Amino acid sequence: MRIVAGKHRGRRLTAPGGRQVRPTSDRVRESLFSILTEGSATLSADTRVLDAFAGSGALGLEALSRGAGFATFMDTDRECGDLIDQTLADFDEHNRARVLRRDAIRPGKPDIPCDLVFLDPPYRQGLVPKALDALRHGGWIAPGAQIVIELSKKESIAVPEGYDLETERTYGNTRILILDAKP
Repeated sequence: MRIVAGKHRGRRLTAPGGRQVRPTSDRVRESLFSILTEGSATLSADTRVLDAFAGSGALGLEALSRGAGFATFMDTDRECGDLIDQTLADFDEHNRARVLRRDAIRPGKPDIPCDLVFLDPPYRQGLVPKALDALRHGGWIAPGAQIVIELSKKESIAVPEGYDLETERTYGNTRILILDAKP
């Protein structure tokens, strides 16, 4: 698994071993970021990212590589947090990121709301609606933010009130939904 594009293109990412972590594949990340950046390879330096249920941190790290200004990684697993911290150090990105060992269902308060939110929870546990609700009420989701949800292709969720479905794609066993947060 590698960073697909941007200043860290080609650098290796490591996933925690022997865990239930399913890092988003290179192919899915490439397709996803093509949609998010509308063909451009970069994000704005003003873009604040939340990678909730971060696991390996692949989505947030890809966003930083592509020019996002700041990324917050949120995961309850200590090994995942330590691995992301090490990768941030290896990439010299600690000044543009932080790792929170928190549950996205009980996220606490952010410093500033995020413009781009990645939700990649364990499959088939019904965590997406709970996390969306907690993050929105906690102030993590900025008005007009894009929310990227990764699910099993067999999983279904209703688009919650307060969000519009921008697009939905399926890549193998992975289903991606991109929502826009209504102001």
